[in-house]
Amino acid sequence: MSYQVLARKWRPRDFSQMIGQEHVVKILSHALNQQRLHHAYLFTGTRGVGKTTLARILAKALNCENGVSATPCSQCLSCQELDEGRFIDLIEVDGASRTKVEDIRDLLENAQYMPSKGRYKVYLIDEVHMLSLSSFNALLKTLEEPPEHVKFLLATTDPQKLPATVLSRCLQFNLTRLLPAQLTSHFAHILTQEQIEYEAEALPLLAKAADGSVRDGLSLLDQAINFCAGKINCADLHRLLGSLPQETSLQLLQAIADNQGVALWQQLQALTLYTPDFNHLLADMLAQLQHIALVQCVPDSVSLFEIQPLFLALAQQLSPQDVQLLYQIALLGRRDLSWSPDAQTGFTMVLLRMLAFQPSHLKTEQPVTLKNEPKQTVAPVLPTEALPADLNQQWAKIVNALNLSALVKQLADNAVLYHWEDPKMHLLLPSDKSFLLKPQEQLRSALNQYFNHEIQLHIKVQPLDKAQISPVLLKQQHQHQQQQQAEQTLAQDENLHALRTTLGAVLEKIIPPTE
Repeated sequence: MSYQVLARKWRPRDFSQMIGQEHVVKILSHALNQQRLHHAYLFTGTRGVGKTTLARILAKALNCENGVSATPCSQCLSCQELDEGRFIDLIEVDGASRTKVEDIRDLLENAQYMPSKGRYKVYLIDEVHMLSLSSFNALLKTLEEPPEHVKFLLATTDPQKLPATVLSRCLQFNLTRLLPAQLTSHFAHILTQEQIEYEAEALPLLAKAADGSVRDGLSLLDQAINFCAGKINCADLHRLLGSLPQETSLQLLQAIADNQGVALWQQLQALTLYTPDFNHLLADMLAQLQHIALVQCVPDSVSLFEIQPLFLALAQQLSPQDVQLLYQIALLGRRDLSWSPDAQTGFTMVLLRMLAFQPSHLKTEQPVTLKNEPKQTVAPVLPTEALPADLNQQWAKIVNALNLSALVKQLADNAVLYHWEDPKMHLLLPSDKSFLLKPQEQLRSALNQYFNHEIQLHIKVQPLDKAQISPVLLKQQHQHQQQQQAEQTLAQDENLHALRTTLGAVLEKIIPPTE
């Protein structure tokens, strides 16, 4: 027996087997069960999302010998013939190949005759937007007032090309792209039923490559089964899809953030061995930059992503302005990729442009040579004798000296140093600020660089005592003291006193904003 591809073998036979499109299934099911049937249905959506499949299931539900319902029996002769694609009263027309008006007229001449076996004669016109204007004009009258035994099911990927007169005569259903999680779950179910081993981490790669299309995803799954020879795994899938691990785009961005041209070139040379899809790689970089920008703006959103240490390091190192600049360069570079001599050259120039437009504060002060990479400068160590005796003051001075991103600085500013015995540093974080704990590893790395040795950082979440004051509270206290001093100085000013007594002037109190 010949092999049947997965896209055909696992094609849904009833509404319960549909993947996604719940909004369409719900409407059609209610219409069938309540016998509220329209004469013309239009299914729109991108390729492989279930337009023709839904139309065939609807035709099956209309012609089941046990009656019209949303749950055809799949056992009667009509259901079996519909599943096998040989039901005589289901007339499928390919709009891309039968565009002439004569073809449509031939169909309409037969529409007046009663169905041979079924309850309804169903016309399924796929890619209906490919019909000529004359064909649409010939179809209009019958489409508006068809015989009672005729149903029209139209499917298209481009509804904008349909005349408004046709759209107004149909019930239109817009099918959406499937989510990666839906496709991943569907692939796992199929592989389990087919008794094929797989790595769970590999299926999201296929789901992403499918781009919301079930049919494309199942075609890729067929290729992956053959390519991986027994077990679907991430390494083979990356080679098959021309993709690269998520770390690749992060490593490239890290080399750019460090202004390490030599390291960047070495990574590019290594990438060419895998013959990657450079367009997809640029898309991955754009996605990572978007995630970084979101985490910098909304720290709580860090839980939405699969966070890696390198990701958090970049979120700390790059400023929001730098992220926006890199994103724009990558976006324009992807647009212009097709105009490059080849994809690799275009991708290389995008990365070099990112280096060329790096803000000056990210560039190393040492000159770049052709033979050696520039050495990274080490942050100066604050002398111990320069630190104030009070732990609160010590921690505030350290935090102000660190170069932290907004995400990590929130953690440091709200923490309190309550014990320090080098290299052990113990911090307290108020209970209501526990959500700031996530970038603690980045804070430790910054402290390591600052003191030029490993720091053992321990952070405990609990309510603070009145004596334990964080840098944020210290700053607020300092602002309050400055305000009081300013008020006392103005109260003792003779000129202001004269204005108040002679002219009745009033000194308004302005409260400085707190950060």
